[in-house]
Amino acid sequence: MDPKLPIRGIDYTVIFARQMDRMREFYGTTLGFPLHRELSPRWIEFRVGANLLALSEPGGRFDDPAPPVGTLSLQLAFRVAPSEVASCAAVLAERGVNIVSGPTDQTWGHRTLFFRDPDGNVLEIYAEI
Repeated sequence: MDPKLPIRGIDYTVIFARQMDRMREFYGTTLGFPLHRELSPRWIEFRVGANLLALSEPGGRFDDPAPPVGTLSLQLAFRVAPSEVASCAAVLAERGVNIVSGPTDQTWGHRTLFFRDPDGNVLEIYAEI
């Protein structure tokens, strides 16, 4: 850690949602993240472990043009135990999520599962093996 910039962690991540209703349904119902709070219909926070994952509609504090739906904007990785990657894939498939790349043991020491949210962002469930 740089003593002049005492940053100790990432507390929350904001996804600028291009399809707020679909994204809220996906993260809250499909992935089952508990709702932490809703500050407005344009800002919703879910609890993911010790962190918050916020969905925000573009055009608030930052008014950059949003990339088209389906355009990759970010990748999030969620860690589970090695034995849980395959069961997560099965649950997601049962819930209608298209698995981009099924449980795969990677050469860098991770078992990975890739899929996308409704806006096209890449999500990964992984385990260290």
